[in-house]
Amino acid sequence: MRHIPLFRWVLALGLALIAWSAVLYVTAPSFPELEQVDLTVLEEKPDGTCTVAYANPFAFDDEREGPYRCDARRSSSLKAPEYDTVTGFGWESGWVVAEGPDKGELYSLEEDGKARDEQIESSDAFVTAGLLLTITGLVGGNIRSLRRARGVRPGVLRRAARLKEAADTVARDHRRAVEAVRTAWAPLHQELVDGALDRIPVSRMRGLAEKRLRAQELEEGGVRTVRDVLDAGTWALAQFLGMERGMAEQTMAAARRTAAAVGREVTVRFDARGPEPRTTALLAALRVLVDAGPDARKAGRVGGELAARLEPLLITAEPAAGVREMLRTGPYERDNTLAALTQLRLALAEAERERLAERFAQASVDLLRGPDAGADELATWADFESRPTAYYAALTEAVDHTDHTDHMGHRDHAEAPAPARAPDGAGLTGSRRRHR
Repeated sequence: MRHIPLFRWVLALGLALIAWSAVLYVTAPSFPELEQVDLTVLEEKPDGTCTVAYANPFAFDDEREGPYRCDARRSSSLKAPEYDTVTGFGWESGWVVAEGPDKGELYSLEEDGKARDEQIESSDAFVTAGLLLTITGLVGGNIRSLRRARGVRPGVLRRAARLKEAADTVARDHRRAVEAVRTAWAPLHQELVDGALDRIPVSRMRGLAEKRLRAQELEEGGVRTVRDVLDAGTWALAQFLGMERGMAEQTMAAARRTAAAVGREVTVRFDARGPEPRTTALLAALRVLVDAGPDARKAGRVGGELAARLEPLLITAEPAAGVREMLRTGPYERDNTLAALTQLRLALAEAERERLAERFAQASVDLLRGPDAGADELATWADFESRPTAYYAALTEAVDHTDHTDHMGHRDHAEAPAPARAPDGAGLTGSRRRHR
């Protein structure tokens, strides 16, 4: 719901009335050029209605008579018959038109100026009403604007944005370090899995339907191990071994379940007696996490959670960045903005108490070192031998949520490369519980 600018309309109406008042005043009939003359009151009624005679000042020997509105409140000595006891006439002062076609005609300010006075009075009424509405609009609008703009806190938004950026950075740096470990670990782990699958006969696949009959059928077709099943794929099992499509799919599913179980059970082990470049690269990637320590791991996790929490709050509280933005919001949006602003303040206070910004910055520095490509191989293995538990713990943490099935068996023969074989004495050993 958008804001309804009530006082803005009140102000606009007030200004319109003032403008109309000015138009009425400017267009009011103006007085013509007048000349004052003496009037002889021939006849006068108590209400001031008179018949007068006067000499036209603009023409020689031009005497005129006509009706006129005399001042009924003038002194009695100016009225008949006291003014002139002989003729019984009275006296009055009046005005005649001094220019135009009515030149020399009587002009009554009281009667002829009535239309002008009415228009001027209307103008005065409109300007009075317009001023009242304008004042109401200005005062009410400013009060309402101050109330609506009370939540403007650009400083809070800037601090929250900086905290979110730091949280995003440390979470991204930690993910990058973990991905480096996983990238180095994946081919080593895959070799161990492939080697284990090459040693598991089809008769020991997990969940194989009609196990003995199916295993014999597969072995007769030259498919003797779980690795052979995965390499063959569903299409080859159905076409070359004569399996029904459904049975071929069940067989592939059993092979994949076995591969997944093997992937969970096989563990990469480091053997310093026969190191090779890939295991050294994995140790170098792990050393970043080991040197950074559990604080960096925790900072990465907290940073990711905090960034996800702050992002929607920053979007909702965006109008609080300035008065103009806040004034444009409606009541519902403004309530949401103020609520989000309150949550941001609480998050900032909590972050300040726990010194999260400093912790994020330090963790990023530790994680940004990256694997030391120039490190001596002996130095890398020496560091591993000095604290192997820390390395294995870091490896477990990095690959704990890895989907092992991404690396083993979820591929048909047409899209699978030939399985890699682990060479003897490669500095890598596999530890696996006996598969049942």
